[in-house]
Amino acid sequence: MNDRTLRIGMIGLDTSHAPAFAELLNDPSHPHHIPGAQVTAAYPGGSSDFELSRSRVAGFAARLRDGFGVDIAATIEEVAERCDAVMLLSVDGRVHLEQFKRAAAYGKPVFVDKPFAVGSGDAEAMASIAAERGIPLMSCSSVRYAQGLSDAIAEEAQGAIIGADCCGPMELQPTQPGLFWYGIHTADMLYAAMGRGCREVKAFTNDDHDEIVGVWEDGRIGTIRGNRKGNRNFCALIHREQSSRFVDVYAHPKPYYASMLEAIVAMFRTGAAPIEMKETLEVIRFIEAANESRRTGAAVRLS
Repeated sequence: MNDRTLRIGMIGLDTSHAPAFAELLNDPSHPHHIPGAQVTAAYPGGSSDFELSRSRVAGFAARLRDGFGVDIAATIEEVAERCDAVMLLSVDGRVHLEQFKRAAAYGKPVFVDKPFAVGSGDAEAMASIAAERGIPLMSCSSVRYAQGLSDAIAEEAQGAIIGADCCGPMELQPTQPGLFWYGIHTADMLYAAMGRGCREVKAFTNDDHDEIVGVWEDGRIGTIRGNRKGNRNFCALIHREQSSRFVDVYAHPKPYYASMLEAIVAMFRTGAAPIEMKETLEVIRFIEAANESRRTGAAVRLS
């Protein structure tokens, strides 16, 4: 794409990410404004059986329309036809495959907000559609782009990464199985540090906490801890050959969702996704395995 302002269409206005992204893109006075792209059209969506979706659509749609001049469209197809790139933000991962199919017919680059899907079947179907149509596709948690985490991963003076421990809140929602609702944040942090190659997952769980242990093919061990009681802070400990480094996700003034949005806009322009789809698919499989282990107490291998 050339240097003209990109027209971005949003699908799903049932998440706080919709007005947050619109503000960063459409408001030049924002301290972290991202130039060169604007949200121009959006489809509200919403899931009737999911309270955290249903109850927020009207308010967020009004904020986009009245606060940022976004045209509220009646269909996904109308949004996809009128934009240069699509942000599929629906908070309900169950609807992503069907919504993606409808948008993909127009061949535009797509970012899918977390969770990419709530099962490997849907995730693989979306990846297959994107590959067949040559559609640039990206999905991740915004916490993956926290500056402190990025800096710790990029700092190689202390040797290779030999493990990582990531922590954060892990609320559960019946419609988004197990870790797919909030555990996906820490899972994505873990994969940002460790990369692909997890062999086996075992979960330890009770009403208040989860501890998920992943063993990689090369013997490295990575963990995520999820809290439903006590502190709700995201953090990480990155272990290298010569030292370990604590990561305070909140130490930098720039919001991590702003850094992620910069990467998304860059992908929309270049067509090159910064995260390999193979890694995104493995994150989904990792969560599936963790959910199975939460139910059974047994270790689960990733196929």
